[in-house]
Amino acid sequence: MARNTQASYRDTLVLLLPFASQEVKQPIDHLAIDQLSPEVIQRFLGHLEQERGCSITTRNQRLSAIHALARFIATHSPEHIAWCSDIRAIPFKKTAKPHLTYLDKPEMDALLAAPNRHTAQGRRDHILLLFLYNTGARASEAAQVTVADLELQTAPSVRLLGKGSRVRYCPLWTATVQALTPLIVHRTASDPVFLNRRQQPITRFGIHALLQRTAAVASQQVPSLRIKPISPHTVRHTTAVHLLRAGVDLNTIRAWLGHVSLDTTNIYAEVDLDMKAKALARCEVPSEVEPTHAADWHKDPDLMAFLKGL
Repeated sequence: MARNTQASYRDTLVLLLPFASQEVKQPIDHLAIDQLSPEVIQRFLGHLEQERGCSITTRNQRLSAIHALARFIATHSPEHIAWCSDIRAIPFKKTAKPHLTYLDKPEMDALLAAPNRHTAQGRRDHILLLFLYNTGARASEAAQVTVADLELQTAPSVRLLGKGSRVRYCPLWTATVQALTPLIVHRTASDPVFLNRRQQPITRFGIHALLQRTAAVASQQVPSLRIKPISPHTVRHTTAVHLLRAGVDLNTIRAWLGHVSLDTTNIYAEVDLDMKAKALARCEVPSEVEPTHAADWHKDPDLMAFLKGL
């Protein structure tokens, strides 16, 4: 499993076991598997929402970890297969489909122009934003890129390590190559490309803070940025939508972003209202064309020729 999945499973057990211990009034180290009954699990999920204030998405994520635990136990302890079935029968809650936020070209340009490139940190911020926009990389993927992952000479590209340890290669624009080249001077192949102000490897949380800081500056020039949630994933969505508008096919975008299924990439074709409006305009009936009256159908030569051919 990926490190983030491991951490999610760990955090679920850290919350679940003390709660179950309190519910059944049994020390944690004396808990039996059967005491983690569906009723206890249901109360735990309610506790997450009502007392801890977790969202339905978080509640479902915790339940997914519990389902995985039940499956693991049943695999290694066949006598608990019935218990596993009961636990895995606990349903996920349905959630409203989240609105996918992306930036229009003027908004993205304002974001790229916001860092002060007269300072070392401003130049780093601009290059990182440009890299995210170019590649559509997740924050975690950008944070772990090393100098060895970059090919800046022939066929400029970057090697990205995505979810499930899947590797993909993404082409780099000339502007991105020109910006990255001075940044990695005097670095060894194993050095990370993006560093924080303490010259330590930047984290995905640091990248998120960078986006928030830059968006606050850019919103002074483009007020529409104030009402949009800006995060590394917003830039990732922006890359996908802009590629789609440029005529890039969905399968190429899928490979570009590292999606396993094309179904995931299809959401970008659904959200782009601008492309929908253009498609509607192509099939719109011109208003100046008068419809043929029913009484005049016999005067239409094309229609009469069609009827004679029947």
